[in-house]
Amino acid sequence: MPKQHTVAGGDGVALKVLEWGRADGPPVLFVHGWSQTYLSWLKQLESPLAEEFRLVAFDLRGHGLSAAPTAQAAYTDSALWAADVQAVIETLDLVQPVLVGWSYGGLVITDYLRAHGEGAIAGVNLVGASVRLDEAAVGPLIGPGFYEIFERACSADLAAGIDAMREFVERCFAQKLSRADYERALCWNMTVRPDVRAALGAREVDNRDVLAALTRPLLLSHGRRDVVVLPAMCEAALAACPRAQVSWYDEVGHGPFIEDAARFNAELADFVRAAQRRDG
Repeated sequence: MPKQHTVAGGDGVALKVLEWGRADGPPVLFVHGWSQTYLSWLKQLESPLAEEFRLVAFDLRGHGLSAAPTAQAAYTDSALWAADVQAVIETLDLVQPVLVGWSYGGLVITDYLRAHGEGAIAGVNLVGASVRLDEAAVGPLIGPGFYEIFERACSADLAAGIDAMREFVERCFAQKLSRADYERALCWNMTVRPDVRAALGAREVDNRDVLAALTRPLLLSHGRRDVVVLPAMCEAALAACPRAQVSWYDEVGHGPFIEDAARFNAELADFVRAAQRRDG
């Protein structure tokens, strides 16, 4: 069973944090995406990675088992997202962790880097991740797998919301999930209130300049069949930080760490080892 913690994040919001693996291992902090929970990462958290690394994941504010403020401002302030990540790192005493962010988690991690710098981390792995969210990004960088369901996903009509999230989960993956994995993913998506989903989408942020200034190792992992965060977003991140490593998954959609977990876990392990050696 994982160790469980409650951490006070930005503005005191209670964040649910869980950890697996070796207490003395190199730390890896996983940051999930829009309308997800820490459960997104189970194929990493409950894998052989736990034999070598200290694996930590938390539910973002408004998601899963973390507190869900009602004010929109609790989700539109980049400083609060940054403070949440800093609070987890500091409270759990994560020494030079590698930050791994999926989808919206890319925005959260780059919010953290903008506010607090890179001095406390060893590296960053962005996975199907967004580093820009604004009207101009919708279409060229943010794909129909997100924007075609977003309004319905934020509806107060429960049936409409469920149908939208069913479609979203299906669009996330080019590789068909097992029935058990699909049902679990749909259930955890539905733990997030529609007003929270809407508030996250109301942000306007462009963190490409943060990547341009990054000197720590950066790994970009992206599915070429991603229709949620388009491959063009990964190309934009690479243009901002040309020294980054890129791992393309040809037959994979929005979830490389789920659709090809064995490859993803092997690449993550190699990246963490290399980042820790560089830092050491």
